[in-house]
Amino acid sequence: MRTVDVAMAFLLASVVGIPEQGLALAQGAAELQQRDGEPVPGDRTILPAVRVATPPTIDGLISDGEWTAAAVARDFVQFEPQRGAQPSQPTTAWVQYDEVALYVAFRVAEPDEPIAELTRRDADLFEDDVVVVVLDSFLDRQSGYYFMTNLLGTQTDGRIVNDGRTTDPTWDGAWQVAAQRSSTSWSAELAIPFASIKYASGEGVSWGINLMRGRRRSLEISSWAGPLETRFRLSQAGTLEQLNVAAPESQFQIVPYGQSTVADGRQPSWRVGVDGRYEISSSTSAFATVNPDFALIEADRERVNLTRFELSVPEKRQFFLVGNEQFRQRIQTFYSRRIADIDAGAKIVGKQGAWTYHTLYARAQSSDGSVDSNFGVVRAQRDLGRSNVGLIGAARDVSGDSRSSVGLDTTLFFSDHWGMTAQIAQSFGEFDSGTLAYFLRPAYDTPTMHAHVRFSCFGEHFGDNVNAVGFVRDDNRRELDSEFEKTFWLSSGPIERVEYSSNYNVFWAADSTELRAWEVKQSVEVDFRNRFSVEVGHIEDLQVFEDRFRNRQTSFEIGYNTRAFDQVRARYQFGRNFGADFELWTAAAGYKLTDQLSAEYQLQRLSLDPDPDGESTWIHVLRADQFFTPDLFINTFL
Repeated sequence: MRTVDVAMAFLLASVVGIPEQGLALAQGAAELQQRDGEPVPGDRTILPAVRVATPPTIDGLISDGEWTAAAVARDFVQFEPQRGAQPSQPTTAWVQYDEVALYVAFRVAEPDEPIAELTRRDADLFEDDVVVVVLDSFLDRQSGYYFMTNLLGTQTDGRIVNDGRTTDPTWDGAWQVAAQRSSTSWSAELAIPFASIKYASGEGVSWGINLMRGRRRSLEISSWAGPLETRFRLSQAGTLEQLNVAAPESQFQIVPYGQSTVADGRQPSWRVGVDGRYEISSSTSAFATVNPDFALIEADRERVNLTRFELSVPEKRQFFLVGNEQFRQRIQTFYSRRIADIDAGAKIVGKQGAWTYHTLYARAQSSDGSVDSNFGVVRAQRDLGRSNVGLIGAARDVSGDSRSSVGLDTTLFFSDHWGMTAQIAQSFGEFDSGTLAYFLRPAYDTPTMHAHVRFSCFGEHFGDNVNAVGFVRDDNRRELDSEFEKTFWLSSGPIERVEYSSNYNVFWAADSTELRAWEVKQSVEVDFRNRFSVEVGHIEDLQVFEDRFRNRQTSFEIGYNTRAFDQVRARYQFGRNFGADFELWTAAAGYKLTDQLSAEYQLQRLSLDPDPDGESTWIHVLRADQFFTPDLFINTFL
């Protein structure tokens, strides 16, 4: 019974019509698993919620008068490189709250100069010295938020789902932070307003919490609750107990805007719009927009594509970002970039008990205004202990031409290391046959290893229906793939870390035994203690299209100081791709010109032989960021 998963018992009971009994049986199994497995966390991972009358001043200076009453977290343990070991430098954190916000302070010992070079919002701050707050504000051990900062006060935040299996860095919340340096340590103070997050409200409620620190110089990550199995595993977080937080008053926010365009030889044009947000409760929000302004969205970067399939591009439009982490299934039946500029949209995102839900409607017009495209998406997910099961429906209608899909997906955890993801989806539209897709993926994960085997099947017309609103690169295939990844940490000698990855894929047509493709990927990356890194990789594959193409590519990469922003990398790839020999040169560098001004440059040179279509190319990417404050900056992108 120890390895019986929460979701398995629930699903079995639900099939025969007794979901309540199934949930109770599942929760009992989860409790038994915890008792029979690793020890239940003791008092060291419990913090009393301390309410204060006067909030601290967020200036990075931890004064005794401001934090004297706060709950204290110390005795951090390593996640990596030596899981469970004592960190090389101690960390202390303080936690308290008032009726407005949760306040967290860190003091981290650091005898050397802290690595703090990233200034752009939502940068990967684990490339700097960093402190992190992880909040599970519903104590569901499934979903939550992370807030990160470095010595420069740079803000990075995001959403966590599936017990840390999936993160969404596109989520942005409004919160305050400041940091200061002393001779032997640095400190940071964070204020996270309750209005910026969804949370369980009431008297005596508990939230999940973890506090983390990253020390880039030693590639070290440590946490207060742990040792962790994965970086953001919420089921291993601690608990912030006995909070008294009221539900926020219903708030309605309206942001109007106007835009005009003047061009030579054309009449001036005008455009007005409005965005609205209504906080229904502490756990549910409604959004609406009319003629949204997407003019400030950063342009997509050009990329070299050596495949014959479409590349996915990230969503950057704010209206679509909220709750977008709910649509990160492997069979992606909703892909918001399919929706072009819209003239109206509405959505509701929230959580009620064990249910998470997301509904969206958007309308877009053709350039001449003659045709309306209507998009609708509904997502509901049920938490089952650490596991979950979800339903999704997505549709697009253009003048009576309807394309849609429905799907069921689940993430199951059988133990700390064994888990499985699975999904099935049915599409509707132009085609009536070959419209089903599904996959099954058992996996084994530890802090230094990942292994999985996956079987997938996509009907020959599944993508034709789904891609009106989803993203399926290729259909008409049955796929068997396996992957193995392993990290080796060395405690002495010139090499500090070795990462090995191996992946095998084979594809057949969905309705026959015809071989469509196979692929083998191998790579080894080595980090040296002198700040150099080397990576070697090789890919060999067979692709069957109008001919049988035997492709191969070998790559070599060398980098220096890749643990910091000031770095340089060079990569060389060569091989054969769809009947042409190719060379791909890549170079990248980042440099901090001043504390507030940074620049990044990337170069790619693709050379094909033969090249009848003139696809050989140069791509230059230049980006510069000048920060005046964490919230006021000038960004240049070329």
